[in-house]
Amino acid sequence: MANTKSARKMIRVAERRRQRNKAIRSAVRTFVKKAERAIYTDVANSTESVIAAIRALDRAVTKGVLHRNNAARRKSRLMKKLNRAKAAVAAS
Repeated sequence: MANTKSARKMIRVAERRRQRNKAIRSAVRTFVKKAERAIYTDVANSTESVIAAIRALDRAVTKGVLHRNNAARRKSRLMKKLNRAKAAVAAS
């Protein structure tokens, strides 16, 4: 247990930050899952959901929840899936 007043305060601050980060991270995961589901089901209209997921990732980076390279990697993978799906539809 924390001994000093400042240490007790930092425990409270860390808990508030953890709750905030948890909500943002959960929202990002939801957006990415929705985008991936849209890519696999309806390629023609999946661009909007991918853009929303990318926006959520960028917002998480701005708030300091995700590292910028982590978000860049996730965006890259999402775009790669979208482009492959569009190419498959165009080829068939």
